[in-house]
Amino acid sequence: MKEKASKLSFGAAMQELEGILSRVEGEEIDIDELAEELKRAAELLEVCRAKIRRAEVEVSQIVQTLEEPEAQAAEPRSPELEAPELQGAEPGLPVESEAEASAAVGKTASLFEHDD
Repeated sequence: MKEKASKLSFGAAMQELEGILSRVEGEEIDIDELAEELKRAAELLEVCRAKIRRAEVEVSQIVQTLEEPEAQAAEPRSPELEAPELQGAEPGLPVESEAEASAAVGKTASLFEHDD
């Protein structure tokens, strides 16, 4: 049984997404499993995007703190400043992973695009 997508770390979600992408591109997925795999990919994609947004907020806050005078840096931050969809997301995304994540997310998102 697969772990709930929201419980996965960013790295684990990305690894699973890459596996799905590889199976789809390699035509290794049975047509009967395709819809389920794409549904799982969509869940993982949303988890990765939320974690990237969370990292962006954290990096912005860190940069802002570094730019503030020392007196202002000591002031506590209000939790209302964070976007509601980002609260509870996993912190700690390495900055160098963001470009890699965005590329994989873009590849996976292209699976959902249709040429009508």
